[in-house]
Amino acid sequence: MHVVFVAPFFMSATLRFIKGAAELPGVRLSLVSQDPLDRLPPSLRARLSAHQQVPDGLNPAHIAIAIEKLASRTGQPERILATLEQAQVPVAQVREALGVAGLGVEASRNFRDKARMKSILRGAGIACARHRLAGDARTARDFVEQVGFPVVVKPPAGAGAKATFKLENIADFEKYIAAYPPNPANPGLLEEFMTGSEHSYESALLGGETCWSSWSAYMPSPLQVLENDWMQWCVLLPRSTAGDEHLAIAPSALAALRVLGLENGFSHLEWFRREDGSVAISEVGARPPGAQFMSLLSHAHDWDFYRGWAGLMALDEFAPPERKYACGAAYIRGQGRGPVKAIHGLDRAQARLGDLVVEAHLPKPGQAASDSYEGDGFVILRHPDTAVIRDALQELVSTVQVERAPAGH
Repeated sequence: MHVVFVAPFFMSATLRFIKGAAELPGVRLSLVSQDPLDRLPPSLRARLSAHQQVPDGLNPAHIAIAIEKLASRTGQPERILATLEQAQVPVAQVREALGVAGLGVEASRNFRDKARMKSILRGAGIACARHRLAGDARTARDFVEQVGFPVVVKPPAGAGAKATFKLENIADFEKYIAAYPPNPANPGLLEEFMTGSEHSYESALLGGETCWSSWSAYMPSPLQVLENDWMQWCVLLPRSTAGDEHLAIAPSALAALRVLGLENGFSHLEWFRREDGSVAISEVGARPPGAQFMSLLSHAHDWDFYRGWAGLMALDEFAPPERKYACGAAYIRGQGRGPVKAIHGLDRAQARLGDLVVEAHLPKPGQAASDSYEGDGFVILRHPDTAVIRDALQELVSTVQVERAPAGH
């Protein structure tokens, strides 16, 4: 079958998904991208049936024209895939225009537009944060008066916690209004601030039913990390996918995915376990997660989840083996905006925890500051015992420290 992968940019994680799709048996893979073909590794380039470069990899008209050109050489596509959050709606528009199976436009917008998403969830009786899409200052002020401080502000079509921050009081609110005045063209999404432990829930659906699922714990929450640039954080993937946390979120997660319109595909859902034990959904993506989650899952199961995702999306197949290990990722971050000057504590961490490391990407001196909450690098640990990984993650982020040069040096 002919499958087209829309990958606007050749980011490192994207290359893993492309490789997984190219390795599927019985699949001829074509690529649509903004980046030129010569930016792909030669080994991956050799696996492609065709490549079409476009001026704008997020423009549905450009994508459609590229696929028409590919079809004249390799045949009409039977599936069109994309992993990037910002590509989900334009790719859905192209699917519908060409009559290709997959997530449609309305459903993709349900997942992409966070205000619309929460309205649908609350309308279906699924617990999530109260919210308001504010196209002017008065609407924003009314919402704050209704729910009280603190509140969270984010863009309606955000991804990866970008441009997300917390307003603690009226002074913070006034600064927000002055710096980012909401208007109909650029509204702000305001949400009540939820407390409790924050988690993710990943699942694969076929025919509207969950065929696989997993949960993880954030230590601490991504919002806390955004507010404190010195804070290094972790994700813990326990060995067992069952237990209280899974039982708490699984029914709500499936109900949310169904009401938002996902029938076949992979999802990444973020949720809170509140102090009273109840759960509330933060937001949902109809796509695989970022922040090395697919690598974590791959190491935990000894199974390639990048290729598994491609098989789910292209062939309607998804059957990972039972999880063998607990895994965790520690995200290495330095304080400030200057370039990396030095990394401290690596030798001590290697001596203490080296046997647990299965993958690492460490920052190098001179490296520019990352603008992502993922940080400047990461280390992935693995062990059959969840408690061992939990303790090791905490030790790792306490031991390894990134020193930055002053900004401008």
